[in-house]
Amino acid sequence: MPRVLKILTIAAFAILWIEPALHAQAPEKPPQTSDDDDWNYVSPGPAKCVEAGNVYLHRGALQGALSRFQEALKDNPHYAPAYLGLGKVYERMKQKQKALDAYQHYLDELPSAKDAAEARDAQRAIARVKKQ
Repeated sequence: MPRVLKILTIAAFAILWIEPALHAQAPEKPPQTSDDDDWNYVSPGPAKCVEAGNVYLHRGALQGALSRFQEALKDNPHYAPAYLGLGKVYERMKQKQKALDAYQHYLDELPSAKDAAEARDAQRAIARVKKQ
């Protein structure tokens, strides 16, 4: 019983002495305005959007993946990985022509030869979609 009493005493001390001191040091918040400009969405950038899109795609959330890849392209219309992701999404959505267009954009936007392995994957995907 004495141990419980000590714990309660310490808790009461914290509530009575420390907690009000914390509130006294908290800075005042500026008054909130009704201006909508304060709440504009800022994109994390094309690389993070594609990363999130790939997570959605892996989980089967095609609409979420689609919106992330589209957001990446809105930020940078020449970002090749976003087109690759779009191609994958459209292929899984059975939208053949959109998948072909996205894969072709991906191949057109490749920045260097180091992406050749992924380019081969996209070319295989184009062949696979055309066969369907």
